[in-house]
Amino acid sequence: MTAPLTAARRRIGFAVCLVTMLLAVLDQNIVSAVTVPIARDLDPVHGIDRIPWLITAFALAATAALPLYGKLCDTLGAKRVFLGAVAIFLAGSALCGAAGSMEWLIAFRAVQGVGGGGLMSVTMVVIAQLKDPARKGAARGSAVGGLVAGAGMALGPLLGAYLADHADWRWIFYVNLPIGVAVLAVAAVVLDLPVPGARHRLDYLGAALAAAFSIALLLVTEWGGRKYAWGSPVVLGLIGGAAVLLALFLWRQATAAEPVLPLGLFRVRTVRVAFAVQALSGVAMMGSIVYVMLYLQVARGVDPTDASLFMLPLALGLTAVGLLTARLGWLPRTTVLSGSVCAGLAMGLLALSGTGTDLWAVRGEMLLLGVGFGQLLGQLIVMVQQAVPVRRLGVATTGIRFFQTLGGALGTALFGTVLARVYAAEGPGGSASGIAALRGGERADAVAAFTSAVDVVFLCAAGAMALALVLALRLPRGAVEEESPGPALSPFPGAHPGPRSNAAAPR
Repeated sequence: MTAPLTAARRRIGFAVCLVTMLLAVLDQNIVSAVTVPIARDLDPVHGIDRIPWLITAFALAATAALPLYGKLCDTLGAKRVFLGAVAIFLAGSALCGAAGSMEWLIAFRAVQGVGGGGLMSVTMVVIAQLKDPARKGAARGSAVGGLVAGAGMALGPLLGAYLADHADWRWIFYVNLPIGVAVLAVAAVVLDLPVPGARHRLDYLGAALAAAFSIALLLVTEWGGRKYAWGSPVVLGLIGGAAVLLALFLWRQATAAEPVLPLGLFRVRTVRVAFAVQALSGVAMMGSIVYVMLYLQVARGVDPTDASLFMLPLALGLTAVGLLTARLGWLPRTTVLSGSVCAGLAMGLLALSGTGTDLWAVRGEMLLLGVGFGQLLGQLIVMVQQAVPVRRLGVATTGIRFFQTLGGALGTALFGTVLARVYAAEGPGGSASGIAALRGGERADAVAAFTSAVDVVFLCAAGAMALALVLALRLPRGAVEEESPGPALSPFPGAHPGPRSNAAAPR
């Protein structure tokens, strides 16, 4: 039996969780500002072409690991899984800092991603268990978590560029070590969380099928039309394999005793729409961060540190909206609709960027983008958590994180393919990695072609947000629980069922 946590321990534990979330999001985005220096250092010839994999490796590994983390918390306890995820993340950080080639760096980023996926999802479980057991309320916690995630997304490139310019790009990974060790030490002492009394089966097969499907789908977007023709046996085989793996995954989730992603969740309209909108938002967010950095550095010649300063308007928009959202009193649906419009408009304006566009206009577009994403972060999680019973809060929260991460991974790879194809069609020949070596008129033509290719990427991201807006219109106007399979269960393992929250009760 676990002794009740004191108020002081709860506050310290909550602070540890926020630092952990910030660390995870910072590291996921810190690489985006220094991709060009890393590529030129480790692989001057083909490095830029491999940048999508450098970004995607982290997100894909996190996506593959996400489905298991919820069940691991139920089986081993959230504290043990949290400490294990932090340890894996730190090991991956140390390996990334020591990498001697792009291939090894990509592989070690995947190791980081396995731990990083746990840092985000398990931290949400820890926060839930740090709260009063009688409260389901996730709105405020999700808002704070979304604000921290937004700040990390915006400030990551700034920190990465500063370290790359004033130290070495390897320090973007080494800086995680002292912070992570401090998190481990404090969490080991302070977190005294419930240990599950009953054992649960782990659907390893379902998790493996989900990971295999994600990898196959990503390879289709990465290789199709670039390394292999769309009609080649390799790409067609991957498409067929992805379809088979998806069918097997759905079959497994329908027949498993304790599936990693219960199909019953998709019968709830709020959940299935929110999953789709979150995935599309992930696509657009990765496009906005990674390709704004590439546009500024390659097309406009802005150095990494100055380019990262363009993230400050984004951070300002995220922070301001994150602080004002609760005060405005809007329904989550209204906030999601408004955020989709703002983000889509910002991406559309970025798609008009040229080689002579006023950089202050780019800063204004980044501010508008921050206003848009600031309204989206955390709101969809709130809607999903209010639409399911308490006993399914964990799997629902993990599910929406899964779709967001998968969307970001697929978006990065797909946008990389679009960029390469448009540049190859309009450029002077060769890949974008060779622009730095060109001179004179040939370089000007190459930069113009690269800018045109980046504009197409931004246009695709705007299209993703337009589709997200159309889907968001199907969200119910009231955030009510749509599924009532039985009495609400306490989120604390071994605790007695408690009354439903009034905010979630059927009306």
